Amino acid sequence: MSSQLAGLDASKLTITKTTTPKERLPNEQLVFGKTFTDHMLIIDWDAEKGWLTPQIKPYGPLVMDPSACVFHYAFELFEGLKAYKDAEGKVRMFRPDMNMARMNKSAARICLPTFDSEELLKMIGELLKLDNKFIPDERGYSLYIRPTMIGTDPGLGVHTPSKAQIFVICSPVGPYYKTGFKAVSLEATDYAVRAWPGGVGDKKLGANYAPCIKPQLEAAARGFQQNLWLFGPEKNITEVGTMNFFAVFKDAVTGKKELVTAPLDGTILEGITRDSILSLCRERLSKDEWTISERYCSIDEVKEAADKGLLVEAFGSGTAAVVSPVKSIGYHNQNIEVPLLPGEQFGPLTKQIADWIAELQYGIVESDWSRVIG
Repeated sequence: MSSQLAGLDASKLTITKTTTPKERLPNEQLVFGKTFTDHMLIIDWDAEKGWLTPQIKPYGPLVMDPSACVFHYAFELFEGLKAYKDAEGKVRMFRPDMNMARMNKSAARICLPTFDSEELLKMIGELLKLDNKFIPDERGYSLYIRPTMIGTDPGLGVHTPSKAQIFVICSPVGPYYKTGFKAVSLEATDYAVRAWPGGVGDKKLGANYAPCIKPQLEAAARGFQQNLWLFGPEKNITEVGTMNFFAVFKDAVTGKKELVTAPLDGTILEGITRDSILSLCRERLSKDEWTISERYCSIDEVKEAADKGLLVEAFGSGTAAVVSPVKSIGYHNQNIEVPLLPGEQFGPLTKQIADWIAELQYGIVESDWSRVIG
């Protein structure tokens, strides 16, 4: 990008307030991603001018040419992060710098413009201040923030976009799954692939998600809630649904436990929750009792461990659900049972991690992972 082009600049932000404010739904009526706040943030980009004047305006439809490249060639990426209210009513975003860094990596991969992360976060902060009333103040509830970037060039030629747009919308949410914090059953999926070496599985592109819906519907028809994605002749476990996957194994000789998740090899999404879990576990779990591993485990390893009583627990992790316990895995007409605490719907580490992260998100425990909106 030429140094003559305008960079993203929060000081130029204009705000137009809605004249028809909405009422906030009671928490118990919130359905994930179905209701939105009064306003949204929009910033256009032009290859000859750079970033144009950012605007916060009333939430409403986008107007675009039907030939815009986002519709035809999937020039689209997004992020997902959350804002929380602490006990004092302060608004906090959880590790938003990591979302911005990942958003820029996604943009660079599909030839959309990069931006100054701090400037975008300042503007998202202004959007949160304006729509503060929509941020729930009960534990388990939050405001889901969806920054998105699209290519808006009109025309059907396949080329680098010369026009783009960032928009940010927000949705007050409760638990991602209607069942709440309860264990789910997975279908180990080797008849479809989520990502592959040299592809874009580590980027947050919309094009990664639509092809996964059909396998999910097929799994659901067989009684499973999500896919457990396998890859390669080794049947390595990559992710679960749209989340990172973790398993806990126990050593038969020493009794030492190992927390395992797939390595960031370019096929695995660089989850912020994944990174948070690894950091917290390395910091807080006893090194004498635990090993934290970023390595592949295969579905056969999981089955063998379960058969020998050495599979301790398993869970998925992501921004929307935070952690999602797993109770069983279906694989080639066999059922792999995943242990849960007696009378509960989760394993011990799964629950511990959920509590650790919630304490940080809601400011119960202070950390530099929280960005307080002043």
